[in-house]
Amino acid sequence: MNHIPAVTGEQMAEVDRIMIRELGVDVLQLMEVAGRAVAAFARDKMLGGDARGKRVLIICGTGGNGGDGMVAARFLHGWGAIVDVWLSQRPDPNRGIAAHQLAILERMSVPVSDAAMLPTLPNADLLIDALLGFSLTGPPTGTAAALIRAANAHPAPVLAVDLPSGLTATDGTPLEPCIRATSTLTLALPKTGLLSDAARPVAGEIRVADIGVPPAVYRRFGLEIGSLFARGGVVPLV
Repeated sequence: MNHIPAVTGEQMAEVDRIMIRELGVDVLQLMEVAGRAVAAFARDKMLGGDARGKRVLIICGTGGNGGDGMVAARFLHGWGAIVDVWLSQRPDPNRGIAAHQLAILERMSVPVSDAAMLPTLPNADLLIDALLGFSLTGPPTGTAAALIRAANAHPAPVLAVDLPSGLTATDGTPLEPCIRATSTLTLALPKTGLLSDAARPVAGEIRVADIGVPPAVYRRFGLEIGSLFARGGVVPLV
């Protein structure tokens, strides 16, 4: 298979900037592609190829990672899954696209709960971690930390979106607490932290999902992806 390069957290932030500011790809477009990739992977690889009647618990933060999780929730709900979304806190309605995605879920009557008074998480066939992404700068605190600990105590398999929440994107340090994922679906390209020895116990099996970043964007960082996604939108990280 093709060599798969990796990007640091700072490089991924610059990829986002180029896509949005220079190429004019709206952030909602990127989020739709990412969220659908998560939902499809969850259905096809972790729910036996059929979402109908499966219980999926999605824990979401207030940023882009949480927005990806909310888009995945919408698709899985449409495919017949029984979806519960738990928020580390409600996104600010006056800014940020996570609030936009949350409003859609609420209009669809998808159950959304606030984890401020966290009980035991409900039973599920799959738990999706969409709490924290590549911009993490310090250990998770507050309700985010409580959700991570509750997820780690849950018996369901865990799918991490982009990175396990609590893992630093660039150097791969698992902070305390950190999600212990069964699988990680990393978006665009792997983050360098996923390649560290310390990440192996928390990342699980890693796959890479195409979210439509042109190869020319990566060439700015001296990276070549070749025909990485020519045969499919998700490839394993070997």
